Amino acid sequence: MHSDSTPQISATEAADLLTGDAVLLDVREQHEWDAGHAPQARHLAMSQLAGRIAEIPSDVRVICVCHVGGRSAAVSEALTRAGFDAANLSGGMAAWEAAGLPVVDNVGGPGAVI
Repeated sequence: MHSDSTPQISATEAADLLTGDAVLLDVREQHEWDAGHAPQARHLAMSQLAGRIAEIPSDVRVICVCHVGGRSAAVSEALTRAGFDAANLSGGMAAWEAAGLPVVDNVGGPGAVI
């Protein structure tokens, strides 16, 4: 569940922002990432967030994504509270794929959202 304080953006809005100063942070688990992710995404599983928050850039907008948007909403809220400019990708990787945006597997071939 997300609050109204965390921005929600669509997959196409996210893709547009990634051409500038923004990073797509995929917070799904390793097996989900390996099966299929956005080519320009960075992977940091939600379960590892607390110990690896220093790896997240603080000088750009961070767009969080998971499978359908629940986990990424929680992460984007936590990042916002920690002072990051964070947003949630509404609908997650399912929405990304449905918008016809690219999905690759862990070796760069065609991926699938699971």
